[in-house]
Amino acid sequence: MDRSFRFGLALVAGIGLTALGVVLRSLQLESGLLAWLVLGGGLALMAFALIGLRAEVRTFLHRRRGEIALQAIGILGILVALAYLSVLFPYRVDLTEAKVYSLSPQTEAMLARLDTPVRITFFHDPMMRETVELYQMIASRSDKVRVEFFDPTVNPAQARLMGVQFAGTAVMQSGGRTLQVNGPSEVDIANGILRISRGVTQRICFLDGHGEPDPFSAESHDHTEGSQGHSHGMGTKLVSHEQHGMAKARTALEAMNYTVEKVSLMQSNTSLDQCVVLVVAGPRTELLPGEVEAVRRFGAAGGNLFFMLDPFIRTGLEPALQDFGVIADDDIVLDDASHFWADPSAPAVTDYNYHQITRELPLSFFPGARSLSPTAQRVPGTSATPLANSSRNSFGETTPDRAEYLKGKDLDGPLTLMVAVTRQADRSGLGGGSQQAGGPAPPPADAAAGTSSRKKSRVVVIGDSDFATNSFFHIMGNGKLFLNTINYLAAQENLIGLAPKTFDVPRVNMTNRQMKATFFLTVVLIPAMLALVGIVVWWRQR
Repeated sequence: MDRSFRFGLALVAGIGLTALGVVLRSLQLESGLLAWLVLGGGLALMAFALIGLRAEVRTFLHRRRGEIALQAIGILGILVALAYLSVLFPYRVDLTEAKVYSLSPQTEAMLARLDTPVRITFFHDPMMRETVELYQMIASRSDKVRVEFFDPTVNPAQARLMGVQFAGTAVMQSGGRTLQVNGPSEVDIANGILRISRGVTQRICFLDGHGEPDPFSAESHDHTEGSQGHSHGMGTKLVSHEQHGMAKARTALEAMNYTVEKVSLMQSNTSLDQCVVLVVAGPRTELLPGEVEAVRRFGAAGGNLFFMLDPFIRTGLEPALQDFGVIADDDIVLDDASHFWADPSAPAVTDYNYHQITRELPLSFFPGARSLSPTAQRVPGTSATPLANSSRNSFGETTPDRAEYLKGKDLDGPLTLMVAVTRQADRSGLGGGSQQAGGPAPPPADAAAGTSSRKKSRVVVIGDSDFATNSFFHIMGNGKLFLNTINYLAAQENLIGLAPKTFDVPRVNMTNRQMKATFFLTVVLIPAMLALVGIVVWWRQR
């Protein structure tokens, strides 16, 4: 008995020393002799104790108890093997409905399109496990992305070398460029990879000075059906641009590595040479002749234009549109068959004509839109593609204070709401228009040559600007339509379909058809079927 007790104490001591050696080995940053000695001593003591207790062990493992012990050891071995294999071959299953713990399809598409290697060094602390897993998922989706992890408190020299002062900072490097990203979300990381991989920043210019929605204003407003105030549809009341900001659109563009600025063409020294795209977003007053001529010269020389023109507002840009074979009709589109919620003057579009802009685009709607028509004669060198149309039951109301179809006066549907045009650049830079007195001077010869080298200019015209304002940008496909259009005009087709996430309150948005179908299904059809089943059961029981 005393002998078994002594060897039992030796076995317990050996297990304790072995555990202590493992702990010391894990705590030390460098291999130490003390940890190895403690670990070796513990294993030796365990082996000595088991040899001394071999008779007791043989008795314990005899018959039934031995089978149970072997089964327990086998199960433990299987669990250890599965844990080891899960480390070697990790696999994630996201069971959440919103796929909170998975990469978004937009991020995966962006990673698949990467053509430039990106090296990421992420400095983290033990509390940032979710962000570490996010970087690991991103690295696993693309062989172009390589990620290294450091703890700045454990590796202060590495942090100082890369200019990092606190945990949570990622240093991204690509093509000799360096970018620090401090945000922990997928949007911050994906946009950082997008910016550092592209390298070149393109400038998007918004025309200013005519009551356009301000791209630097975060103001928005609520739209309550039947409430007092203004409307985007019939009887439109002009509202100052402070209540119709476009900061959501501007932030999304900046997240995709664009530079956004406002330009005024009223000054004679204003140049559009550095603008990749000129956005004319819902001017409320008519442009001066010199401004119109500057826009025409920009488009004729190969510049890319994005017109968003609201109903019943004369902007003076009609000649510029006709240069591309487009006429903005003086009407407002009313669509009783397909509109957003209960407003017929907000036509909704679910079916688009095939184009890069409309690829995989969900429902979008236009709160108060005018229709677009082709010119009587095709403009040489232009190619126009209608992208979005209203339904066959729609019509273009030509009277602002009336919402009733009048045959022979109003326009019959379907009507074009959005059109994309390409045109060969005119090296003269005039586009057939005459120079107006007091207008901006023609661009220098070298600038004009640099602009006209773009061969074709791309132009997109939409009969509405409200769809891209803060109130509607995040709903359904409106924001994606705006960003796809900018990416197409800027010749960044690889970014079409990518849109930074927005964190607005989730809501269900339906067209009037969908609302009517839901009402009929839940209030009429299902109760009627249950009542019919009940009547049949009652009749058979009789």
